[in-house]
Amino acid sequence: MYKAETRGISVSVQPRFVEEESSPDSGRYFFAYTVEITNNGSEQVQLRSRHWRIVDGRGEMQEVRGAGVVGKQPVLGPGESFSYTSGCPLTTPDGTMEGTYTMATADGGSFEAAIPAFSLDSPHVRRVMH
Repeated sequence: MYKAETRGISVSVQPRFVEEESSPDSGRYFFAYTVEITNNGSEQVQLRSRHWRIVDGRGEMQEVRGAGVVGKQPVLGPGESFSYTSGCPLTTPDGTMEGTYTMATADGGSFEAAIPAFSLDSPHVRRVMH
């Protein structure tokens, strides 16, 4: 489990390799990740948008931006949580993801809540020991 906290917003991520959605012979490796966002702060917030940086095993980065997560823009009061599962296909057997959620506050402000960097690892990675 990977965790980060920004202004009382805790983001934890649990990634996993999805063998049944992958086809290593065709260069397709599919990863799922479950995110839990918990408001440990004292103010209500709304998740407005996401920004992901996805880096594959060759070091190539792609950025993904969009409104909300899984079609939702959840509002979290103090002590409330929201979790969802999504996925990411890669053309390499490993990679990393990290990013931010833009959180809106009740007073009209906003801030970026960190999504911790996490590793996408499949059993198809060839490790070399020196």
